[in-house]
Amino acid sequence: MVRRALSVLRPRPLRNRSGWAWGVPIIAICAGFLFTLSANTAAGTVLREDRRLELGQLIDNKQRDVDVLTLEAQGLRSDVDKATAELAKTDGPIAEQQARAASYAQAAGLTPLRGPGLTVKLDDSPKASDGSATDGVAQDQLVIHQQDVQAVVNALWAGGAEAITIMDVRVISTSAVRCVGNTLLLHGRRYSPVFVIRAIGDPQRLRTALDSSPGVRAFDEAARIYGLTYSVANETDILAPAYRGSIDLRYATVPD
Repeated sequence: MVRRALSVLRPRPLRNRSGWAWGVPIIAICAGFLFTLSANTAAGTVLREDRRLELGQLIDNKQRDVDVLTLEAQGLRSDVDKATAELAKTDGPIAEQQARAASYAQAAGLTPLRGPGLTVKLDDSPKASDGSATDGVAQDQLVIHQQDVQAVVNALWAGGAEAITIMDVRVISTSAVRCVGNTLLLHGRRYSPVFVIRAIGDPQRLRTALDSSPGVRAFDEAARIYGLTYSVANETDILAPAYRGSIDLRYATVPD
């Protein structure tokens, strides 16, 4: 091919030149153009390397920033509380508002709570991790999903739960339950199965709410078919720590 390319440089009658005589130089010119374009685009990097971070890796990388900001927020919140308490000693209206806020603290989940209730455990099917035969069952059917956790939490709230924790973390009515793959994202942290949900309240009423929830019933049926774990146990003493996250609302309406 090189010889053919060089031969084009020698004067020859146009009628005696073959298709290769014209094609090889054109191909070489195009290849050189592509090499130059790739080099400029790469700018010293490897184009074929997949440098995109998966969502789970991105969350892990940002977790350090969340931890630092959480500690900073806790310190600032403590400073505000101390300053407000000091001012309330001489300011009647502030003292009244403090007392009013304190009366709502337990209902808002801002104080620890202890009492009887239920523990619910959700786990992936063993087939999801051990690579055993699944008889054509999709991998998606063998893992816990966001809607499964949400169904349990919503049913417990409907059953009169006074406090709920997920993985020993207090959640409130505005807490968002999200899943990244088969892991749970809660208040900026990731948790892997087994997912443990605890609720303080009347155990019998909570069980009735779980049994009557369409979402929980559907998951219970899927658990029996695909080998997932769904267990409910009565507890005599559950400790729910105070909620420490943000209580700010972006959107809210007053019900009629």
